[in-house]
Amino acid sequence: MQEPRCSPRASLQASLKISWKMFMVILTARTAAAGSPMTRWSRCATGEQQRRQLVWHLWVDGLPATCPHPTDLLSWFQEDHVQLNGHTCTLTTIRVRGQEGEAEQVQSGAGQKHRILAHFHTSPEDYTVIFTAGSTAALKLVAEAFPWVPPGPESSGSHFCYLTDSHTSVVGMREVVAAMNITSIPVRPEDMWLAEEQDATAASDPDGQPLHLFCYPAQSNFSGTRYPLSWIEEVKSGRMCPVGGPGKWFVLLDAAAYVGTSPLDLSVHRADFVPLSFYKIFGFPTGLGALLVNSRSAPLLRKTYFGGGTATAYLAKEDFYIPRESVAERFEDGTISFLDVIALKHGFDVLERLTGGMENIRQHTFTLARYTYAALSALRYPNGAPVAQIYSDSEFSSPEVQGPVISFNVLDDNGNIIGYSQVDKMASLHNIHVRTGCFCNTGACQRHLGISDEMIKKHLQAGHVCGDDVDLIDGQPTGSVRISFGYMSTLEDAQAFLRFIIATRLRPSHGQPLPLATPGEAGALSAESLPATRARRSPSPQEDASPDSRVWDNAPTTVDAVSLRPPLLETTRTQQTPSEKAAGILDGGLGSHIVTNLFLYPIKSCAAFEVTRWPLGNQGLLYDRSWMVVNHNGVCLSQKQEPRLCLIQPFIDLQRRIMVINAQGMEPIAVSLEENSKPAQICQSKVCADRVNTYDCGEKISSWLSKFFGRPYHLIRQSSDFQRNARKKRGKDQSACTTATLSLVNEAQYLLINRSSVLELQQQLSTSKYLLTHCTASCGLLHGDGTIFQGDHGGLSNRCVSLGLALMIKACSDHRSLSDENGKEELFPVNNLISRFRANIITSGTRAFEEEKWDEISVGSLHFQVLGPCHRCQMICIDQQTGQRNRNVFQKLSERRERKVNFGLYLMHTSLDLSSPCYLSVGSQVLPVLKENIEHYDLPASEKQQEVIS
Repeated sequence: MQEPRCSPRASLQASLKISWKMFMVILTARTAAAGSPMTRWSRCATGEQQRRQLVWHLWVDGLPATCPHPTDLLSWFQEDHVQLNGHTCTLTTIRVRGQEGEAEQVQSGAGQKHRILAHFHTSPEDYTVIFTAGSTAALKLVAEAFPWVPPGPESSGSHFCYLTDSHTSVVGMREVVAAMNITSIPVRPEDMWLAEEQDATAASDPDGQPLHLFCYPAQSNFSGTRYPLSWIEEVKSGRMCPVGGPGKWFVLLDAAAYVGTSPLDLSVHRADFVPLSFYKIFGFPTGLGALLVNSRSAPLLRKTYFGGGTATAYLAKEDFYIPRESVAERFEDGTISFLDVIALKHGFDVLERLTGGMENIRQHTFTLARYTYAALSALRYPNGAPVAQIYSDSEFSSPEVQGPVISFNVLDDNGNIIGYSQVDKMASLHNIHVRTGCFCNTGACQRHLGISDEMIKKHLQAGHVCGDDVDLIDGQPTGSVRISFGYMSTLEDAQAFLRFIIATRLRPSHGQPLPLATPGEAGALSAESLPATRARRSPSPQEDASPDSRVWDNAPTTVDAVSLRPPLLETTRTQQTPSEKAAGILDGGLGSHIVTNLFLYPIKSCAAFEVTRWPLGNQGLLYDRSWMVVNHNGVCLSQKQEPRLCLIQPFIDLQRRIMVINAQGMEPIAVSLEENSKPAQICQSKVCADRVNTYDCGEKISSWLSKFFGRPYHLIRQSSDFQRNARKKRGKDQSACTTATLSLVNEAQYLLINRSSVLELQQQLSTSKYLLTHCTASCGLLHGDGTIFQGDHGGLSNRCVSLGLALMIKACSDHRSLSDENGKEELFPVNNLISRFRANIITSGTRAFEEEKWDEISVGSLHFQVLGPCHRCQMICIDQQTGQRNRNVFQKLSERRERKVNFGLYLMHTSLDLSSPCYLSVGSQVLPVLKENIEHYDLPASEKQQEVIS
């Protein structure tokens, strides 16, 4: 029966308080055998300490796979045993004991099957365990082996029915049965609830023909809705039928998501087929699942293919094959994952020792979910608008109807949905990992988000596919955010997640969101993530400016350690850096749009090389992203994995035809700009899923990089004879495509940003202060012990009660302003922000973000096509001078851009004639052409000859 949705909030609050008391009793009172430590939730040393040592990020999606317990893994690896192939010795483990090497043989395969059946309160007499590669393989096995009856003159044939709120792997069974000419019928949850309420009399003959199969999940992996286990007997007895018509019904209960956090008693709920995956219960081993088959249904399964170990006898030259009598042996083709089967013992042992059983896990995980649901649903903006839209069929009143899963979308204060990819990026900045999308459950996603079949097809035509980050189309969501809890989840995990939502969505009108938890907690602020304070020395003008990029005159003919150092700028007052020259250009009033800075990045993800005038190549600025750093596996590295890449400073000397690479504490090293004269071994790597041909730049630079980073790295260069193309459509309604030849860049030849847009972002960051978040009367905050949190926190009154539950907030002394005592310290200098966006062309503008209206631009006689906006990731949080992270830049940009974190334009040059050198220069005028309003600007005569020089 569907849970009624009319519970008053007061009743919910009261039940939460009662449930919380019961929860604490369970956590503190439950102990394992005499002498063993208390449960993992009571902070036992063997559990919590090891977990904190191994887990540095907060994972709040325990549904797909719970976090494996360290004791579980260590016991498996440290045990003295030799594991053997079951085809050799009936799946045994030879465990060595004592100094004499006494051997004990343990029947591991059969023993673990008995352990599995006992876990589900049944026996080998009633169920058979067939090991598979996972629940998906178990579902495919049923689809192939079920005794389907095709339609004929006297029968409509078998039906395959499945609940629309089913995993992709269940829906995919229809392709198998379609090949057998069997009809598939999707059934809505509403139809099943209606049939249940009607309490219909026998609608079908339970002993009749043909045979039908109904599949439904014990728990929705989208919303956590738990469907009644009583449906099993109701459908099998014929009292409730998914569809009308004669025949006998069998039930497949998809228990994969359910059994990770709840007990399943198969002696009561006798489903015919139960697929499951063990990593969802223990966190490991992956690649091992099982199909539990009811003994009454097992004889009906039909086998066609036979693999190793499944035949009693067969002939190679004659069509003669006798299958094994045992159902399990008949269907376990080939060698099963016997090492993983043995690991199940340790999973069961740890689960029992730490938790006391699945009932405790059910209460623990559900209480965490209900606590989080109550707090999240109560969060309101100052105007009363909700912070989140939660997709659920219940109000989390009972674990019988709701699992520990919360699916939601974040809203802004106008009620507009914020795309899930933006929420995911923000969460990752707080070291919190969530699941986004439709979670392999399109049916439930459509039902809860109101997405029609036509819209799904329209989204596909728009380029959206499962698993991408296209989260909004025409303002409508394509998926949601999901959090879920497993037996290793804690109250601190739930609180860290809630603090993240509060910090990023709720804040006073003149302040910045509050930081997260205390140092050391998942999602907490770290030294690396804090903005610069008074204690951190601001870079000097010399440090902030890049060395002069002119072709060095009077360079020595030999290359040594001293000459490799770039020449220092003359320290006279008349000498200007490129940035200072650009500032003078702005004051000179040469035009509304002027090129103020030029940057190239010879080594991908390393420091910028600022120039005032630079030649163009057929892939963009000459030598821009021609090299990249890879690990020992050839995988390209970026600052997201290795922030210290920004400390590697490359300098291009065109006259000497070398690139000088420098880093603090390292001797400079030179790399030739010329291609290797000797044939180099071509190696393949990937850039944004594109395969690229490269060659290694040698052991000398590899050793240099490895010494600096402390791990083996290599420098590779794109092969000159390899061409990588990027195809971009010029507009939504235009079918013609343009082609750009790319270096090792991600998407386009050039990236342009507008200085006015940077200035607006700087203003937002400079006026922000870390204060405690604004708290409305509907959601106050408490101490961890449940007492009211009182006091003056940055002038904000915070004296509220939050549903009788705790949401710990640190003292306001930890939330001080980041400006000095006079409030004049500039948190983010303009040049610092510009460097974070790693653009090639910086222009002056009159209005922030006006560049997003451009369709193409001209710089002198050079013409560039706008390919689209640059979707930003977390790399803009990295200070390019220090390599330290600060998530405020991304957060503020996210707030300013509302739904998509876009900043800057991708460009490609058009009709570029390289028969004579072409240059880009600081000070050149930029003439834009607006979208859908092709308005051309006349070039002054002096500008027409400025940029093309032979």
